[in-house]
Amino acid sequence: MKKTMLKSPVGLAVVLASSNVLAGGFALNEQSISGMGSGFAGRSSSAEDASTIYGNPAGMARLKQEQVSVGAATLFAKSDISRTRSTFGGKEDGDMVPTTTVPMGYYVKPIDEHWAFGVGFYVPFGLITDYGSGFAGRYYANKSEVTTLTFQPTISYAFNEKVSIGFGPTINRIGGEISGMVPNPLTPGRNDGKLKSTGDDTALGFNVGVLVQATDQTRLGLTYHSKVSYHLDAKTKVTDGIFSVLGVSGRSYDASLDVDTPESVDFSATHQLNDDWTLYVGST
Repeated sequence: MKKTMLKSPVGLAVVLASSNVLAGGFALNEQSISGMGSGFAGRSSSAEDASTIYGNPAGMARLKQEQVSVGAATLFAKSDISRTRSTFGGKEDGDMVPTTTVPMGYYVKPIDEHWAFGVGFYVPFGLITDYGSGFAGRYYANKSEVTTLTFQPTISYAFNEKVSIGFGPTINRIGGEISGMVPNPLTPGRNDGKLKSTGDDTALGFNVGVLVQATDQTRLGLTYHSKVSYHLDAKTKVTDGIFSVLGVSGRSYDASLDVDTPESVDFSATHQLNDDWTLYVGST
């Protein structure tokens, strides 16, 4: 992850802080309702419904009729904060990660015995932490939120009954917010100032895969999700506290941040043991 200089020193502190938050990792797995049922094992080889647009676009060749898959996952990420304190007061007892819901939707239409077309939308990355304005560490951060939404038109081609390939460009939208408090040296611990930075960007990537029916019982899949590079043009707004004393409360300053979401490779196998049991194996 790279950082760029800002047009204001006020905004610099916010963007530098946000880079540390983002670097902690914020990839999501929840792009398929059916995939959740198998713990996302076999994601690139199962090709059981339209959500294969994300798991492996080559899998669309296995769907013999028009299909729609829509869903949402609610994430309960539990954390516990206790016994916090600082020189300037403040505390936090409770959960810093709000409950959030992740949507997804896919549509696939076979064109002929070789070609299929599909579109999908899903959320590959996201993060929310909210400590509250009274948090003892409020001068480092209060709230951080990053959301991405991906739209993917996709095609697949089946060479024969054994081998198919698929490709889809991804149109990715990212939005972020980070806020923190600034101490007022005239009234330490009280009447804090606030920094809030928001920004967004749209960038392109792609998703490509190959699916092989190795035997009558075994399928192998390989999927590559490209890196996506964003340049967020942001605004940093300062309010209250020391900023009121300086006469700049309510002003906004330009900021920017470069963020690369990482590439990934997914290899998996699906093996039909018998009429009742199926084995899924995957590695990402």
